[in-house]
Amino acid sequence: MGTTPTKRSYNSARRAQQAAQTRADVVAAAIELFSTRGWGGTTLAAVAEAAGVSVETIYNGFGSKTGLLRAAADASVTGDTDPVPLAERPEFQALGEGTLDERIERGVALMTAIHERTAGVWQAIIEAASGDDEVDGWRLELEAGRQLDVGRSAEVILGRPTPERLRTVLWLLYSPEGYRKLVADEGMSPAAYRDLMTDVTRRLAAAFP
Repeated sequence: MGTTPTKRSYNSARRAQQAAQTRADVVAAAIELFSTRGWGGTTLAAVAEAAGVSVETIYNGFGSKTGLLRAAADASVTGDTDPVPLAERPEFQALGEGTLDERIERGVALMTAIHERTAGVWQAIIEAASGDDEVDGWRLELEAGRQLDVGRSAEVILGRPTPERLRTVLWLLYSPEGYRKLVADEGMSPAAYRDLMTDVTRRLAAAFP
């Protein structure tokens, strides 16, 4: 009888681990499909098939297709489904280390990696928002959050408070729409995009001493 609690604890931990892996698999499949097929072209059945689960499992875990899109958006920013905000992760903390040039390079590299993961999902959000006021409200919330994150990142990188005008310019410059226009529409490589944004950011930092 003395071993029962340990066994139950082990079984519970294993179930939690399996559930977390299932959620990660579903979200990864959703990110891929929303990015390549868009909002209208992605079905829960297709996501379920790609993740190797049932549609019922997706409903139980995310509630709806919109709920799944939101989870995909959140995970695409950080690169995983761990409930740790980007601002608390080592890659964000590292933005304040080194010389100004090193911090700018590190910040642009992080932003480029995020855009590579999120640009397609963001396009699906825009598509979904065009016919759904609730999703459009959520889109605006995400934009407000992105503006806040850009301002916070700029302050960490520059090591000083940033003027509102600079934060606004950076928010527009670093938009996922801008990334898609340059990379998806104009054919620029992510590396070339990173180099361009690094140069522009250095010039902006010098223009706002």
